[in-house]
Amino acid sequence: MSVNLTTRYLGLSLKNPLVVSACPLSGNIETLRQLEDCGASAAVLPSLFEEQIEHLDSELAHLYDFSANSGAESQNYFPEMENYNAGPDGYIAHLKAAKAAVDIPVIASLNGTTVGGWIRFAKMIEDAGADALELNIFFVPTERNLSGEQVEQRYVDLVSTIRGAISIPLAVKIGPHFSSPADMALRLVNAGADGLVLFNRYLEPDIDLDTLEVVPRLVLSTEQKDRLPLRWIAVLRNRVIASLAANSGIHERDDVIKVLLAGADVAMMASALLKYGPTHVTKLLEQLQSWLEEHEYESVKQMKGSVSQANCIDPSGYERANYTRALVSYQSKFV
Repeated sequence: MSVNLTTRYLGLSLKNPLVVSACPLSGNIETLRQLEDCGASAAVLPSLFEEQIEHLDSELAHLYDFSANSGAESQNYFPEMENYNAGPDGYIAHLKAAKAAVDIPVIASLNGTTVGGWIRFAKMIEDAGADALELNIFFVPTERNLSGEQVEQRYVDLVSTIRGAISIPLAVKIGPHFSSPADMALRLVNAGADGLVLFNRYLEPDIDLDTLEVVPRLVLSTEQKDRLPLRWIAVLRNRVIASLAANSGIHERDDVIKVLLAGADVAMMASALLKYGPTHVTKLLEQLQSWLEEHEYESVKQMKGSVSQANCIDPSGYERANYTRALVSYQSKFV
């Protein structure tokens, strides 16, 4: 029996549910080609950061002021952009190169918290041929007088503004730290999100004990990290009209199968690909195909969401009841 692995995400028809999440691998054209050859159905490019856009605008303003008092020979000075992705212009160039190099959908990514220059670059990204845009909202609300309601409204306003500026599909990548994730998800969809990516893995700070400086520590995800997106995808599957992507802790076959059963349209991977390389996609696809055949599924569409909260035998398993059952199960090992 031939199993149909196709799925739909953000209105795009994909050959299978394995998507490359934003990571350095999709920032290299040759590696991007390898990922496509190994079976990846789409790829999210590394993010263009709000700080890069602001840096460019600031440098250009400084250049303009400087040039006002300079001779004509100074007009070829341009700000150097040595940061990630080589800045906005480099990002657009990479996006165009990626679209020319592969046939799978290429999804651009913007990372930040305010509108700023995003509207301008969202339009440039659309004009450069991106198949969709992923809005990666990374916001740590440390201000004492900033209420939870204000934080949530910032998300909603940002999505609404970007949605009004572009016509390509828009996904929103968020973290899990809302008092009511289900309500927030619905508000984002109502604001114009075509899909939700659950969840963002925020970079956590660390302290260097030698220098006593606060430093970033990038730690790759582990397989157990898929439990959190699994729960909320299962809860949201029949509650929002939007694509759902599982984005954290997708490493092996079982991780892919579980999030699809919960209701994900796609399983996004980065850490596992950084660890094992592009051929890991081929391995997972073969294993997914075999599992579906063994369990007599005809397609990914048939299995998708079959164990969501709305469809599973015990819906309370995704809520508090799961906690008490786990405690009883754990305690029985020592009795």
